Amino acid sequence: QVQLQESGGGSVQAGGSLRLNCAVSGSIASTTTMGWFRQAPGTEREGVAAIGSDGSTTYADSVKGRFTISHDNAKNTLSLQMNSLKPEDTAMYYCAAEGDCIHVLTAFTPLSYTYWGQGTQVTVSS
Repeated sequence: QVQLQESGGGSVQAGGSLRLNCAVSGSIASTTTMGWFRQAPGTEREGVAAIGSDGSTTYADSVKGRFTISHDNAKNTLSLQMNSLKPEDTAMYYCAAEGDCIHVLTAFTPLSYTYWGQGTQVTVSS
């Protein structure tokens, strides 16, 4: 049984930074793709960043240059460093993992992922 647990959310002023972490427990295949999604009230869940087992990364246009996704293999922890935060970044953030390879074109499709965390709230005030 794979479990994901996010931490690091909170409230910050515009221009500030936050670092989200996602602890992964349980057995998961080496071909894992992991990602961060977010969902604001009344909107669909959207992909923010994803990282493959080879370390390749992809980002949503809205966060390029501001967010950085990384994975610590030794600690089996996924992270999302968020800088220059904007009020429009306010949302519940979720980490996700999939044991099979995911094509880059579907890396931001929620149905591509099997395992999900419970989410952590990020609030950015202007």
